[in-house]
Amino acid sequence: MSIRAVVFDIGGVLEMNPRTGWAQKWEQQLGLPPSELSQRLESVWRGGSIGCISEEEVHLHIENLMGVSPATVQALMDDLWIEYLGRPNLELMEYFRSLRPPYQTAILSNSFVGAREREQALYGFEDMCDFIVYSHEVGLSKPDPGIYALTCQWLDSKPAEVVFLDDLQTNIDAARAFGLEGILFQDNAQAIAALEACLGVG
Repeated sequence: MSIRAVVFDIGGVLEMNPRTGWAQKWEQQLGLPPSELSQRLESVWRGGSIGCISEEEVHLHIENLMGVSPATVQALMDDLWIEYLGRPNLELMEYFRSLRPPYQTAILSNSFVGAREREQALYGFEDMCDFIVYSHEVGLSKPDPGIYALTCQWLDSKPAEVVFLDDLQTNIDAARAFGLEGILFQDNAQAIAALEACLGVG
């Protein structure tokens, strides 16, 4: 069965996201032991990743859980977004953009409330592909098979007609188990070569 659709992940693929140390910085500023920030805010991060809470509610929860001011929460979240948004992988973005037509293209991302607006403003992802499946908008996240099923449904394609590029082996394994062609991203040259082999290009 030939490939009809190509799906890319964002973080670690279309965006490069080197660690900025923002969490450690805020643990020091707030006098917290290592990893305490993520532990205290685990429910907030989870809720924001599947859209159970709004961006405003994220801020309010952090304010209440950490006992800090709205201005402090805003500064903390500003630092988080710097790491989250990373820097553009320009070569791969241009390659991804070039796949339409003849292929349908989509983005499948484990995300956080507020990501669509910020990523569109910075990178124009909505203009790069046919649609984006954000976990915070659909209430499912990789590697849940349901999110692959939804992506195939939106593509109007069978799993075997879809190739998926992601930087996490867990997500690739789950995609393959669902029936998609899966390619683990390591670098641009490797990913493009693997995709073109899958597409029968060249």
